[in-house]
Amino acid sequence: MSLVAASRSELTKQFTTSLWWVLALILVLYVGFTTALLGLTFAGVSTGRLPGSSGPPIPIDGLAALVYSTATSVGYVFPLLIGTLMVTAEFRHKTLTATFLAVPRRGLVLGAKFAVGILLGLLYGAIGIAAAVGAGAGSLAAFGVDTALGSADTWALVARMLLAYVLWVLVGIGVGTAVRNQVAAIVIVLAVTLFVEPIARTAAGFVDGIDEVTRWLPSAASDALVGQTIFTAMSATGGEQPVWWVGGLVLLGYAVVLLLVGQLSTWRRDVN
Repeated sequence: MSLVAASRSELTKQFTTSLWWVLALILVLYVGFTTALLGLTFAGVSTGRLPGSSGPPIPIDGLAALVYSTATSVGYVFPLLIGTLMVTAEFRHKTLTATFLAVPRRGLVLGAKFAVGILLGLLYGAIGIAAAVGAGAGSLAAFGVDTALGSADTWALVARMLLAYVLWVLVGIGVGTAVRNQVAAIVIVLAVTLFVEPIARTAAGFVDGIDEVTRWLPSAASDALVGQTIFTAMSATGGEQPVWWVGGLVLLGYAVVLLLVGQLSTWRRDVN
């Protein structure tokens, strides 16, 4: 079987269940609500028109990009989970046996998952970014703040966020390949994204030397790829971020390393 045929089969798997649109709906609601809330808060504080707001106003310059980047700064867990489920669902539901019987070359199966993962990253990236930009632009416009939708920098930001979604799906495929148990993989993904990385990156603002390590974590690499995000803006660290393409290469490196680990361990085992 060719890579095209294997990819077509993989694509059919992803869209024959309701999971893909359920995750897309949750992504829209989560990213849209979070972006709208942050947009209203930041725009209200920056213009001094938010009732009860106090403290120095937030600079309006770059505010739109900061708000729009919520699509990746809080939404990256979705493409990561999608990539993980692409592999672990086959182990859990034991469909991988039939897959390997149809495509004995296991490397070809992984190649097909990567190819489809890129398409899913583009799809969910477009959905998440549309939710963030739509909700964010509406929030900014409500306070008379420039939405910057006519700026080339904004659309460059959108392109980098789209790339980030693709890379996060590939990282997820690597996680699913290395950790074949679906429950364990999901727990690891949620624990790392919701607890380990945020705590470590926050601690870097108070403990000297930690920033040299945390700046290369997956979420930090994603932030560097996208540019200015909520987390980097609120971070207490003063270190400079790597340039955007370095962040992208680091994130891709995580995907490749996890894939190699999985291919050399769990992917070669017998399935039943």
